[in-house]
Amino acid sequence: MTHQVSFSGQITPEQVQQIVDQGFKTIINNRPDGEAADQPKNADIAAAAKQAGVAYKEILFAGNALTQPIVEEFADYFNQAEQPVFMFCRTGNRSNGLYEAAKQMDLLDD
Repeated sequence: MTHQVSFSGQITPEQVQQIVDQGFKTIINNRPDGEAADQPKNADIAAAAKQAGVAYKEILFAGNALTQPIVEEFADYFNQAEQPVFMFCRTGNRSNGLYEAAKQMDLLDD
């Protein structure tokens, strides 16, 4: 596999710089605001990513609401994203499922 991707549970704005320091070039958020009361706001994470100089993309969907258009949007972005890519959601499973769906649909460049 030529892709360099990691999956994680929810991150905070304060963790963005650590992610960059680990060498990640792109962060993809798959968790919509408001799923939990203690969840950081996406705008705050986006601001931290901008400050850290890392690409940041929101491809937001509820855990059971993965659709083909979402998979296609993800694949289009992922294929041109600078790697390695760090993807997160509540537990990491949703992000992993999105990546695997794109692979199964043969939408990811090799």
